[in-house]
Amino acid sequence: MEDRMKKRVLSPPIVLLFLALSLLLLLPEASATKFNVGDNKFWNPNINYTEWAKGKHFYLGDWLYFVYDRNQASVLEVNKTDYETCNSDHPITNWTRGAGRDVVPLNVTKTYYIISGKGFCFSGMKVAVHVEKLPPPPKAAPVKSGAPTLFSTGHILLTPVVFAVGAAWDAFIHFW
Repeated sequence: MEDRMKKRVLSPPIVLLFLALSLLLLLPEASATKFNVGDNKFWNPNINYTEWAKGKHFYLGDWLYFVYDRNQASVLEVNKTDYETCNSDHPITNWTRGAGRDVVPLNVTKTYYIISGKGFCFSGMKVAVHVEKLPPPPKAAPVKSGAPTLFSTGHILLTPVVFAVGAAWDAFIHFW
């Protein structure tokens, strides 16, 4: 009977863990972007990939996803000269893995020149993307002198509300 009467109190480590996880939810999300090259037209001849890339921003950590007929096309990284002349004889990296679903990780800040070999480059299967560092987060606006603070006269009601919420939370924890 006495066990039923005991109050259930959360231990401090559990409360701290809950608060830490809650704070993680407030952090901004940083993630890479997967670009499907050619969108729903994929990596195919007679598509203007310069137009496809126009207006897109490619950042470190993003990646290019190529979908194509594995028996015909390829994904080759070349230098600028070979890109302009569609020369696939000396690729920097052959990203072709044989399944027709290949990924090029954009892990260096530079311009990536990608072409398809076997003559398909001459049919437009080439794309150049410039990769840059992520821009810094926006800076907070400077605080003007005379700007209201938590304890200024404009926030007289806010301070008691903060304390009331804290007291209610404390009562809730001790009740359960």
